[in-house]
Amino acid sequence: MKFIHLLLCSVFTFFVLYGPQPILPLLAKSYHLTSAQAGLLMTVTMLPLAVAPLVYGYLLLRINSLSLLKIALFLLGISCALLPLSQTFQQLLIIRFLQGLLLPAALTAMTSYIGEHYRYSFLSKAVTSYILSTIAGGFLGRVVSASISEYTHWQVYFYLLAIVLVLLSLSLANKKVRDYVGQRNVPASLKENLHKVTKGSTLYLYCAVFGMFFCFTALLNYLPFILQNDYQFTSSKDIGLVYSGYLLGACFSLLSTRLQNLTQGKVNLLVISFVVYALSITSLFSTTFPLFFIGFTVFCGAMFIIHASASALLNQISYAPSSLTNGLYVSFYYCGGTLGSFLPGLIYQHAGKSAFLMTLLLMCVASGLLVAKFKRLQTH
Repeated sequence: MKFIHLLLCSVFTFFVLYGPQPILPLLAKSYHLTSAQAGLLMTVTMLPLAVAPLVYGYLLLRINSLSLLKIALFLLGISCALLPLSQTFQQLLIIRFLQGLLLPAALTAMTSYIGEHYRYSFLSKAVTSYILSTIAGGFLGRVVSASISEYTHWQVYFYLLAIVLVLLSLSLANKKVRDYVGQRNVPASLKENLHKVTKGSTLYLYCAVFGMFFCFTALLNYLPFILQNDYQFTSSKDIGLVYSGYLLGACFSLLSTRLQNLTQGKVNLLVISFVVYALSITSLFSTTFPLFFIGFTVFCGAMFIIHASASALLNQISYAPSSLTNGLYVSFYYCGGTLGSFLPGLIYQHAGKSAFLMTLLLMCVASGLLVAKFKRLQTH
């Protein structure tokens, strides 16, 4: 399988996950919902993502990763075709929950494929490329969704996405890949596998990843509401374009390898990145949109560097098989996203922007302290 093909699968998988985010205010208006209720569309999708990767990671010890990816993409395509046919918000939630069950199958299959087929310096480059594809998918999914909703109907986005996902799935059918299943060492029990994954101080790093994505999901989920209520944005297209700060921030992840050399390692880079992450949140308190946008861009850049560094570091130091290491990473990542997509929304709804941002700042500081603890344990 060509690596570019895998990256395309990654891009359109994230179209599914993040497409609804910029049109949450539109959906809230259509279904007469509060901001927190509309945020449930992301919450119910991320909830399975917080649990299912461990199951899929264990399953991938026994089956081929691309076989699982092919099935997941096909079913995601079918679910996207069904989504516009929903008559009630409850039906939308059910389909989004089912998508949440399928997304970790695709994501874990892709990360496991990378962990199995690339080693040493190529592993770091492959992980960085994969993360860039997720960034591209997250950005383009949001912008395309918002633009289509502005000029036509939001349903059109999901019909088009359904066609693309089914075609990608069918294109995987004839791919010849090396099967690593028989070469994997499968311990006797899931408990033994989990012990290997969390051996040593890695649990601190997993928990820091939880906090990092809690903050990121919260801000990006309620960004459309903040732009509408605090900065008087009215157009879905304009809201979608603000996510260009997401893309500009993502460019920083291209520098992650060079920054690791400058900071003398991934761990030092993680500590510094969390400091920048916290400082960027403080700039978001500004009532001036240009300063808010700059802070948002730096916020995204810090997050992507943390994401790239933590993922590569865990693959490097983990004692467990790649599928389980990445499965647990995705679980902590999206567990933070699940809580971040809903709880801060309640705070924003009842107490406003400042209380919302203070919640994110406290979570960010706590996560940075966990990385500092991880660093001390690594040096002793």
